[in-house]
Formats: sequence, structure tokens, C-alpha cells
Amino acid sequence: MSDQTKFPPPADFAADAVGTQELYDRAEADRLGYWADEARTLRWTRDWDEVLDWSDAPFAKWFVGGELNVADNCLDRHVEAGIGDRVAYHWEGEPGDTRTITYAELLDDVKRAANALKELGVGQGDRVAIYLPMIPELPVTMLACARLGAAHSVVFAGFSANALRDRIIDAEARVLVTADGAWRRGEVNDLKGVADRAVAEAPSIEHVVVVTRTDHGHETQDKDVAWEDLVPRQSTDCPAEPMDAEQLLYLLYTSGTTGKPKGIMHTSGGYMVNAASTHRYVFDLRPESDVYWCAADIGWVTGHTYIVYGPLANGCTSVMYEGTPDHPTNHRFWEIIEKYGVTQLYTAPTAIRAFMKWGSDIPAEHDLSSLRVLGTVGEPINPEAWRWYHEHIGGGTCPIVDTWWQTETGGHMLSPLPGVTTQVPGSANGPLPGIVAELVDDQGVPFDGEGDGYLVLSEPWPSMLRGIWGDEQRYRDTYWSRFPDKYFAGDGAKRDADGNIWVVGRVDDVMNISGHRLSTAEIESSLVAHPAVAEAAVVGRADEMTGQAIIAFVTIIEGHDTDGLSEALRQHVADDISPIAKPREVRLVDDLPKTRSGKIMRRLLRDVAEGREVGDTTTLANADAVSRIADES
Repeated sequence: MSDQTKFPPPADFAADAVGTQELYDRAEADRLGYWADEARTLRWTRDWDEVLDWSDAPFAKWFVGGELNVADNCLDRHVEAGIGDRVAYHWEGEPGDTRTITYAELLDDVKRAANALKELGVGQGDRVAIYLPMIPELPVTMLACARLGAAHSVVFAGFSANALRDRIIDAEARVLVTADGAWRRGEVNDLKGVADRAVAEAPSIEHVVVVTRTDHGHETQDKDVAWEDLVPRQSTDCPAEPMDAEQLLYLLYTSGTTGKPKGIMHTSGGYMVNAASTHRYVFDLRPESDVYWCAADIGWVTGHTYIVYGPLANGCTSVMYEGTPDHPTNHRFWEIIEKYGVTQLYTAPTAIRAFMKWGSDIPAEHDLSSLRVLGTVGEPINPEAWRWYHEHIGGGTCPIVDTWWQTETGGHMLSPLPGVTTQVPGSANGPLPGIVAELVDDQGVPFDGEGDGYLVLSEPWPSMLRGIWGDEQRYRDTYWSRFPDKYFAGDGAKRDADGNIWVVGRVDDVMNISGHRLSTAEIESSLVAHPAVAEAAVVGRADEMTGQAIIAFVTIIEGHDTDGLSEALRQHVADDISPIAKPREVRLVDDLPKTRSGKIMRRLLRDVAEGREVGDTTTLANADAVSRIADES
């Protein structure tokens, strides 16, 4: 908050902006009326009887009695409106192969995929697990599920067999759609091998549909069916059946403060309204001319809302990229922007800091003049990275939308609105129209003016999660117990004298690693599962590149050889969960600091990891443990 330089909207941008102050005024005067107006931008087969039913709080129902089909809103209505030849996706494969897919072509692909799923017995209410790289078959499968009223559960293609297995079992998925492999920096990741190990312990799976992506060869199992043998032969006659607004659209698993991932439930009507609305206004969208690029992975919620559902609902052209920013060279992102004339770029502060490290001379070699709006997602952006992004990528003219939201919220909650908001580097500004966010103190009392507090959402919003799959009580306990009647998912924030909100990060045991939420408990459980480990405590340490770095403190069972064990434990976590969860450091210690009741004091371990003076140790049963750990560090 020390950087209070203000960037008012450029006059020419503000004069023609899609978002306006009038949106805030309408939402302030009649919040539910505002959301009803936004909902009418979609096609409904039956109008709703009530905008919001909050009688069973914290379980919301939006657009009660209304019916629509998500795939119809993303595809059919655009084709019927005469824009079927508009490009839906410019797809760029990592090796350099490309596909240009129009809305009409995407609609046909989705209809065939939906009929293929029908042939495998998938119907309304079933769950389909998807474990695919960033290839067109991923959004095709998601939309095929939506067409049928089946819920999809996309699992990030970097997750391990155990992580995939656990998500399949929890969702009781009937079908898994995967690929033979995935390209990653020129190498093939054996997705099919991972999927086979997961399915071997997931009895609910009846069929595994395998897309050929890398053609590197794989074992064929009894449940396997090749995408190429199943989907292309299907008919393109597949009507979009109307679904209730509260029909489950997807499950997406996210880390919590226990070791078990949570299956976040999002439904059809309210989610689509929020996705389309925020995508339209936050990115100043002009679908007839823009080429929008969200450089995330569809395995995370950012890709669900801002690669698939929001952009397609708005009928815009998107770029979808399979690979990483640094393959085959550090020029790849800027080459893509130049090639397709990208107008909006939405990426993570972690990536921006990597670009900074590589040097401003790299983007300077490319024509980035097509860019109009820049966005950031996943974690708060530090002012230095904001300024670099603004100057070297946006040419000093592009508004930057620093968006705060979560898997659970389904869409943007806080963000500047380009053309309206005066921006301050590092601040998410404030709630968007129709969103009611507050800062509260320890007792849950809202306060105005400057100060530090907990960031809560105090009124329901259309894309809010509808619960945790199979665990109503966990939903109540996780999000609604700390501050009754207010949604709180663990973020602290500050408000400055101008009313700008600065999100400062987690106040619970969830870490933000390169924009990915990982629970300390999940990583600790993985470490303790190793035969050499007796106990483990995991903390996050501030990191310039990734936001936080994972630091693990472990005690070893007597008799185990410690030579090379730290590196072996790091790899164990990567194999068990994901390379994203791999600790930066594993420190072998002889004891962990504990209270007299046996609780590990992670607060003190954070002090050690950060190199700070260790805090109060008076409540410890073994105060000398902290000093020994600090000395060894």
C-alpha cells in the first residue's frame, strides 16, 4: 500500500467503455433487479419465478423455476443468430500445430461428443471425469456434458494418479475422458498411464475415452475406447434439453484446511449469468472484433469461467494455448499475441514476474499494439510487477484488471472496471456491480475507512457455490461458521484512505503457490505417508516469483537413513499430489514445536522459514525445539 500512484482511465477509453458507472448505480438501487437484467442477456426456455431464494441460507437458489441449457447459450444461439462462421477458438498446440474452430464447427463437435457420451450410458445427473491437456477436446467434452445435463469434474492434467483417483471416487464418476499423453516443454507426460493407475482403484468408472494427442503408444485396458473410434461417427442431431437453473453443471475440487479436497458445486443458471456478465464488463468485451486470451489452464476455475463458459456465452473469439510461456523460447507468449492480434491478455502475477526476470527486451521485439486490456488472476499482484506489465506489455495505455475471486465464487468478485475505475497498482479496487463485499473485524463487525480486516461477502451472488459435494456440514463449517451469515473463505485484506481494497492473502492453512491453492494438511498427509517420516509440518514462505514457497519440517522415524532423504521426500510429494505441491525445501528436524495439548505451532515455523525473530514460545511444551530448528537453519 506504499505505492499510491493513481492511474485514472484514459479519456478515450472511458468515453466508449462497455462498463459504466450506471451499472454500479443500478445494482446499488436494486441488486436483484440488476442480476435479473444480466440474466436476460442469456436465452431461457422458461422464465424464472423468483430471482433469489435465500430462505435456506447458506444454500442459495437463483432464478428459481427458470430453465435453460448452458451449451445452447454457448453455441446454438450464436449459430442461429448468424455468427456460426465466427472463430470460437484459435488453438495453438505446444509443438506448433494449430486449429481454428468456428462456432458452427464447435457446435457440431459438441453434439457428436454428447451423442458419444449417450452411447456410453451417460445421462442427466451423471458425473463425467475429465483428465485432459489443453486441447480442444477438453471444452468439447465439458459442453457435451452440459448439453446432456451431466456434471463434469475436470482434474488438472498435472495431478497424480492418487489425486485423480480420489476425485473420481468422491464424485462417483461413470466415465473418464483422458488422452494418451500431454506435451510439456517438448516432452510427453504419460497421462494414460496415470489414468490407468487411478481407474484401477476407482470402481465407478465404466468407460475410459482416450484422445490421441502425442501418439507415443500406451497400453489398452478393457474399459478403453478411442475418441477417434467413438466420436467422429456420431450424428450431429442432438437437441439441447432444457435444464433447471439449479441443475448441477460441474464439480471442481479445491484444497481445504483438511487433507481431503472439496468438491465445489456450481449450477447452471446463476453461474452462467455471473460468468457472462463479469467477462463482458471486466474485459471491456467487444465480441465482434476482440481476440481474447486467458492464459490459464482449464483444469482450474479460471479456465472454466474465463476460457470456456464466459467467453462462449458472450460469442467472442478466444485463443487457447496448450503449452508453457518458455517453450520453445521465452518469446512464445508474445509471438502468439502478435500472430492472432490478441486484444485482452489474462494471466497470473507469477508469469508476469517470470517475464520480468527474462527481460523487457523480449516482448519489445514483438508488436503488442493490438492489446487493449490486461488482467491478472490467482493472487495479488505486487506493484512492481503491475508497473512492468503496464509499461512493457500494455505500452502504458492498457487498463489492468487485478481480479480477486475463488473457485467457490465462480467468477470475479473484486476488480477494477476499465473505463470507470481509477487504478492503484496492487489493489483489486472494490466489489463489482451486484457484489456486496465488506471488511470485518475479529468479531465479524463491518467497518468503514482505513484498516485491516477479513474479506467477506455479505450478500449472495448468482455464481456462488451451492455446497460441497456430499458434505453439507463441511460447507457450513468451512465458509459460514467463522462469521455467521457472511461468506468467508480465508482471505485478509486492507482498505486504504480512498476505499481501495488490498487483498493480502490467506489467514488459514491454505497456501497460494503460483495462483494455485494448496492445503498444508494435504501436503503433510503425503509426507507422513512416506515410510521414513514420523511427523510433518508445512508452512508457506513469501516468495518473489511464486507468491509463496512450500517449506516442510519433518521428523524421521529412528533407524531410517537420511542421506538424500530431503530430495526423496520432495519428489514423493510431487509424485503423490502434483509437481506444483513439491516443497521448495524439506528440513529434517529432531522435533516439532508443540503446545502442551500436542498442537504443532506452525506460526513459529513460519517465523523460522521467513528468517524472522521467533515469536512467543511460552505456550510450548518443548520451547527448545524452535531454537534448535532456527539454529540449524
